[in-house]
Amino acid sequence: MAKEFVKDVTAMDEDFAQWYTDVVKKAELVDYSSVRGSMIIRPYGYAIWENIKSALDAKIKETGHENVYMPLFIPESLLQREKDHIEGFAPEVAWVTHGGEEELAERLCVRPTSEVLFGEHYKNIIHSYRDLPKLYNQWANVVRWEKTTRPFLRTLEFLWQEGHTCHETDEDAHEETVRMLDVYAELCEELLAIPVVKGQKTEKEKFAGAKYTYTIESLMHDGKALQSGTSHHLGDGFAKAFGIQFTDREGKLQHVQQTSWGLTTRIIGAMIMVHGDDRGLVVPPRMAPTQLMIVPIAQHKEGVLDFAYDLKEKLSAVARVGIDASDKKPGWKFNEYEMKGIPLRLEVGPRDIENGQVILARRDSGEKVTVPVGELQTKVPELLEEIQKNLFEKAKEHREEMTTIAAGFEEFKKVVSEKGGFVKAMWCGELACEEKIKEETGATSRCMPFEQEKVGDTCVCCGKPAEKMVYWAKAY
Repeated sequence: MAKEFVKDVTAMDEDFAQWYTDVVKKAELVDYSSVRGSMIIRPYGYAIWENIKSALDAKIKETGHENVYMPLFIPESLLQREKDHIEGFAPEVAWVTHGGEEELAERLCVRPTSEVLFGEHYKNIIHSYRDLPKLYNQWANVVRWEKTTRPFLRTLEFLWQEGHTCHETDEDAHEETVRMLDVYAELCEELLAIPVVKGQKTEKEKFAGAKYTYTIESLMHDGKALQSGTSHHLGDGFAKAFGIQFTDREGKLQHVQQTSWGLTTRIIGAMIMVHGDDRGLVVPPRMAPTQLMIVPIAQHKEGVLDFAYDLKEKLSAVARVGIDASDKKPGWKFNEYEMKGIPLRLEVGPRDIENGQVILARRDSGEKVTVPVGELQTKVPELLEEIQKNLFEKAKEHREEMTTIAAGFEEFKKVVSEKGGFVKAMWCGELACEEKIKEETGATSRCMPFEQEKVGDTCVCCGKPAEKMVYWAKAY
């Protein structure tokens, strides 16, 4: 790749945070707005989000959920009803105090999440067990007044979906919590090629007001973890705060059992940091807005553009195809689409047309293959699938290399400071140990994986007997 092209992109190993910022700007995913910590999602970035949203929305509907929309503003008195919830979000809440010139009689919160709005609504529409389950989902924007921000990963305003459901029994709510976590895991692994660890958050790390929180955790290229999606069993805490009751099958009044679950635009940040390289973005084919970009060579020569457009029309039946017929040089175009992470590039010039073949270049490996024109409709989908699988396997291999078992605290500290990545270590369950680990190493408990392994008998921090193995890591 030409040096003049990459001079604005910092090498990953030199400064990963700067590399990330350079890539999201250079690949034209986002731009900064005049509001600190808010991002403008540009067409290419939004197209990726639309593909994620479309795939996830289909999965949500397949599991019996309906989409709704709740208000942007929440009255302060409504938010105060669930004490644990408001305490958990208090530092991040943005408040509206005036309507025009007039001061409001009651402050309005710009939604950081919508549990209380759903709670108020469910109280009005649920009366009998026949009204259950209520399986609602909302696609929306939310606002959290973050101190430190970074595009996609942590912004004042971000896009997401939030599911909110009501059930007859604790068991039904538990099944929903697991089901939706599995939906998120499938989305990440099958479509975004991001391997994840599924597990439960500790009491300290769970969602404010939840009975328990399930999570999918992924590992970035730099060895830091990213919480990629969460699913919460809320129990009956919100139901009691909002009076959501129903008459059960025996004619008795009961409180509903609730869940909530969400996945945000930060998943795009995960995709960038898991698959990207020093040449820029790498987008998994199943989520790529453009899967194949046609670059005509010597397009001023007769017949070249006509041939390229004819190829585009034919290949559009098997892939999402773009063509760059601008007057920019082919080298510039190659660099541009490598930076944008487009999975496949097709090069075709007068000599190729004469020989009845084209060149296909893979973004993941850089490999180039010459393919007869007649075989393209078979070869393009095959290569796209190969790239998709390769990205997942490569990310999984990296995660395995960056996962270490630590038996003692000194070893734990050394791994976190020198190597990074996931550290698998036993934990006694005491908050004091969890806080000490964070204070002395900067690592937090990412999850207690559902697939438990006994990697020791004693807590990595205090040495007391321990039953739970935990994934620990520094995280975004």
